Amino acid sequence: MNKQITDFLIRAKRATYAGKGAEAPSSRPGSHDLIYREGELMYMDTYLGGEEFAGEEALWKDGVPFWSMNYSGRVTGPGFSGDFLKQALLRVPENRPFRGPERYAEGEYEYLCRAEGDTDWFGGYETISLRGTVIYECRFHGGRVI
Repeated sequence: MNKQITDFLIRAKRATYAGKGAEAPSSRPGSHDLIYREGELMYMDTYLGGEEFAGEEALWKDGVPFWSMNYSGRVTGPGFSGDFLKQALLRVPENRPFRGPERYAEGEYEYLCRAEGDTDWFGGYETISLRGTVIYECRFHGGRVI
C-alpha cells in the first residue's frame, strides 16, 4: 500500500470509530456503519454487536474495493472502557495501519497489539488489561483485495 493510501486509511480511522464519528445509515439489519470519503477514496467500517462483535473495514477507489480487514472481539471481564480502546486506536501506527500501537497505557489500563505481515496480507491480536487482568480481546486479519 503506498503512502497516500496509508495516510488516507489513518485519517479515516481517526475520523470514524476511534474519533467518535457519526454513524451512517445501517447497511444491514443491526449494523453500525461509519464512512469516510476523500475524493475517489472511500473507507467503510461496519460491525455487528457490542460486547461481542464482528466487523470489517474496507477501502475503495472509484467504487472498486482494493483492501479489507475483518475483526472479531469480545469483552472478557469487568471494567472495560470503550473510551480507552478508542484512545489506543487513535494512535494507529503508519507502519502497521491495522489497529492500535504495539503498546499504549493510561492509568490502570494497558492496550497491547501484536501483528504479523504487511498491508497486503496480515493478521493480529489485541488485548486490553485492567490492573494486569485481560478484560478485552480482538483478532483481526486482512489485506489486498483483487
